[in-house]
Amino acid sequence: MKIETRECNIDGRKRLTLIFPYDINTIDLIKQIEGRRWSASQKFWHIPYKKNILDILNKRFIGKLEFEDRESKQKKTEKPKLPPEYIETLKLKNYSVPTIKTYRLHFQRFLNYYSETKLENITHEQIRQYLFYLVEEKKYSTSAQNQAINSIKFYYEKVLGKPVEKYYVPRPRKEKKLPEVLSEEEVTRILKQIKNLKHKCIIYLIYSAGLRLTEVVHLKISDIQSDRKQIFIRSAKGNKDRYVILSDKILKLLKKYYKEYKPTIWLFENQPGNQYSRRSIQKIFKKAVTNAGVKKHATIHTLRHSFATHLLEHGTDLRYIQELLGHKSSRTTEIYTHITHTAKNKIVSPLDILDIEIDNIEKKNNE
Repeated sequence: MKIETRECNIDGRKRLTLIFPYDINTIDLIKQIEGRRWSASQKFWHIPYKKNILDILNKRFIGKLEFEDRESKQKKTEKPKLPPEYIETLKLKNYSVPTIKTYRLHFQRFLNYYSETKLENITHEQIRQYLFYLVEEKKYSTSAQNQAINSIKFYYEKVLGKPVEKYYVPRPRKEKKLPEVLSEEEVTRILKQIKNLKHKCIIYLIYSAGLRLTEVVHLKISDIQSDRKQIFIRSAKGNKDRYVILSDKILKLLKKYYKEYKPTIWLFENQPGNQYSRRSIQKIFKKAVTNAGVKKHATIHTLRHSFATHLLEHGTDLRYIQELLGHKSSRTTEIYTHITHTAKNKIVSPLDILDIEIDNIEKKNNE
């Protein structure tokens, strides 16, 4: 039985509080200690304090009781703190709030793993061993592995300014998975489930313009440019600004919403001046998906994938879709060509364009 001890002062005398779960056999052993007392008001046993008391008790009750200092135990289990410059550099480089949160989480786990090693003494090989541990024991996905790598590389390369080659960590091969996409009929069913005007505006707007969750919560009233039929997206992923389309239907909804809710700074607020919660938006959408009877694993980001796929199916040029989504590379946008069915059905073989009558071709003799 382990007994945690903590220094205390009772009636002007230094004592040791004994902390342990109730056990009659343990109590019988405690009663063998000279000067032990039971505090009826505090509900704990306490004994006289003297130098090396824990060593004395551990020798006396070896194999039966184990006494340890609670404060020392807490110090041993205390998590190492993130270097202040780590967060400062993330903010100075204008990383988004979700990215900062992700980097903090993964780098803290890395520090906890090597809690008994000073950060500056962690070797390149230890970094590789940690990543191997994430794959083999923690079963991290490819995406989570990359997040862990990025969080570690950021410290050494961006905070400490170490050369990239020295701290290069091999990347896992990216899984080639196609994103989940909703059909137009499924999107219609989901949208019809949302009755609240503010909720309707948020979800409709995300689908109508292919927005990310972070982009919609960061929209300001002035970003809706109704005269130009555009929405200004500021400092999106990759710290890039862009314009996206403003649907006529969503504009009508927004005008009605603005008159009723009167937002002050942000387009969508839970309280005056405060951005609407990302978590609340996710809950709204999840409930709508369930009520619509859609069985696919659909998230807010699924609406963005569906937006792009539906545009492609209706003949929109891939280059314009790339611009609307804010993709740096066309290769990212090209993934939607692997999803759409309508566009493939519209592809016509060159043979079908030729002026040839198949039915009028005569059979050769002796065939």
